[in-house]
Amino acid sequence: MGGKQSKGISAEDLKKQVSKNAGQEDNLSSAERIRKYTTTHFGYSILSLAMRGLAEAPEELWDLTELQKLNLSLNCLRGLPPAVGALQNLVVLNLWGNQLTSLPPEIGQLKRLRVLFAYRNRLSEVPEELSACTKLEVLSLANNQISGLPNSLMSLSNLRKLNLSHNRLSHIPTCVYSMKSLVFLHLACNRLENIADQIQALVNLKILIVEGNCIHSLPKTLCFLTSLELLNVDFNDIQNVPMEMYLLKKLEKLACHPLDKGLHIMHNPLLKPIKEVLDGGLNALYNYLKSRDSGGKNKFNYSNPLRPLSPSSPSSGSQTV
Repeated sequence: MGGKQSKGISAEDLKKQVSKNAGQEDNLSSAERIRKYTTTHFGYSILSLAMRGLAEAPEELWDLTELQKLNLSLNCLRGLPPAVGALQNLVVLNLWGNQLTSLPPEIGQLKRLRVLFAYRNRLSEVPEELSACTKLEVLSLANNQISGLPNSLMSLSNLRKLNLSHNRLSHIPTCVYSMKSLVFLHLACNRLENIADQIQALVNLKILIVEGNCIHSLPKTLCFLTSLELLNVDFNDIQNVPMEMYLLKKLEKLACHPLDKGLHIMHNPLLKPIKEVLDGGLNALYNYLKSRDSGGKNKFNYSNPLRPLSPSSPSSGSQTV
């Protein structure tokens, strides 16, 4: 959640502590008692009830309408009541690591929400009403059982980071292509077989991760995302690449470590000559693709793949492609 963590307590612990001070607190409402455990940090009103074994959130919680950051992560929550909609000042809501099977429609009433963490739950769908949270900038729904998103989410025009990894998506949800503020899109470990041409609409995208899917080819339009700094297509079924890939100039190297910027592509059944060209690095690939794109008849020097040969240049080791 960031900042100083509050003294998180479970509902049972709260009752015990309240009973010890009953003589002093008889005049306090339940909401006032739990409010004692909130903190203020950088001007935000924060409450953390993380890692408390909660099967349900305390009813008094929904009376704390001043809360701006709420952490309910790493509990045993199976659902949220409609009363969550009362917390209309929430900016950050952290629900990761629970057993949530759904999010209530009332979550759409959190009009100030900018960050929603709901990863590592049991969600199979997302309510259409989430589209009303138009200030959302970060949304993580990773490690759930989601097979699609409602088209209404195309209204999330301020969303910058979207994590849908480790779900059951067979295609990139159509609404994603309308989220034109995205700079980070994580779709690893789904069931994707292709990337639609509409990917070119995400002109601000800097990081695209689609490793661990069943993608057979990359669309030409992907090469128009010239802001890309990290493109991870590892562990797919890719055999070739678009000739226009050399346009992705901000992919500065072939990358191996998952956190490295650059192009991650080696773990694919790449065909010749792409596989051999990549032995010379990303610049070698780009020069090869440029030579193909300029006419398709240039010869290419595999002994020095950084420099394509002109048709008239003799070389005993060259091949015509």
